[in-house]
Amino acid sequence: MTTTSRNRALSPDELERFGVELDAVRARTAAQLGQRDADYIRAIVAAVRWTGLGGRLALMVGAIGGAFLPALLLPAWILGVLLLALSKILENMELGHNVMHGQYDWMRDPHLDGKTYEWDIAGTSDNWRKTHNYQHHTWTNVRGMDDDIGYGLLRLFPEQRWKPYYLVQPLVAVIFALLFEWGVAIQDLRLGRWWIGKTSTAQLRRHFRPVGRKMARQVLKDYVFFPLLAGPFFLPVLLGNVVANVLRNLWTYTVIFCGHFTADAETFSKESVAGESRGHWYLRQLRGSSNLTGGKLMDLMTGNLSHQIEHHFYPDIPAHRYAAMAVDVREICARYGQHYNTGSLPRQFGQVVWRILRHALPSRPPAKQARLARSPA
Repeated sequence: MTTTSRNRALSPDELERFGVELDAVRARTAAQLGQRDADYIRAIVAAVRWTGLGGRLALMVGAIGGAFLPALLLPAWILGVLLLALSKILENMELGHNVMHGQYDWMRDPHLDGKTYEWDIAGTSDNWRKTHNYQHHTWTNVRGMDDDIGYGLLRLFPEQRWKPYYLVQPLVAVIFALLFEWGVAIQDLRLGRWWIGKTSTAQLRRHFRPVGRKMARQVLKDYVFFPLLAGPFFLPVLLGNVVANVLRNLWTYTVIFCGHFTADAETFSKESVAGESRGHWYLRQLRGSSNLTGGKLMDLMTGNLSHQIEHHFYPDIPAHRYAAMAVDVREICARYGQHYNTGSLPRQFGQVVWRILRHALPSRPPAKQARLARSPA
């Protein structure tokens, strides 16, 4: 595991106690789960439903009413776009993402079952549970095991081998942000393996079928069905749906990249996780994650991924509990001399942009980091 000057080296005994204390934070919170948590997630379900309905109605009113009263078109359209984007953000981040982690399985509500929930995005929830819940959360920032390191498109750490293609990655990053849901949708297809002949076209076609069906449903819903409800005035509704989805994509991309690719975030070699203890696992999650400040509104709009560190420690605990858990987590990290990476959205995203620009250019991994990466502590 790589180290920085902000992190104190821990002895084996300290690492064990570090893990035990962080496990205890989870146990205390899990013992408190109950009606408060059920009420919270059901309120989110209602918020997603009503903001989505309000957004679609506003777009419809603006499109049809604007034909007779032009002054109505733009205000109604803007309101509709914002409400629909808000609904999609809440559904993806605070509802879908958290439910699929099994955070509410204890409720035994079939609509909130993490194993069957399907969300409002182009990618399938089954693929997300594989690439995100298992691969990313198990092997966070482990090179060659966590496909979320650059998503196969971007070089964000000096340990990634440089290729001439990366010179255009600032442009690729912008396109990826605009189309983020589609990038997530095809992530598990691993098109690079097909391109170099390691996956056959028949295999790719078989893996694509469920993805293609989900993509088709999303396209028909947002870009055919709802626009056609406006009849000859379909164009403003179509455009509104496009913009709402793009706004959701940009926000999701920003939050996820701020949670993993700030200046202090680290990557790890496969060798460094061999025989990994519980304390080592927590330490790796801490050093590969970054938080965002901003209060309750930021927490809500990010699906509480503003507490990315706590989410990586406790992915199956209801995320609205993270703010309270963070008090104990931060105190434990300080006591053990471990840097707790947090900052404002502009600050953290600025560091992400720096990584995208800096590592588009050739560089070699520092010799010290390459050597330390072979050690798990």
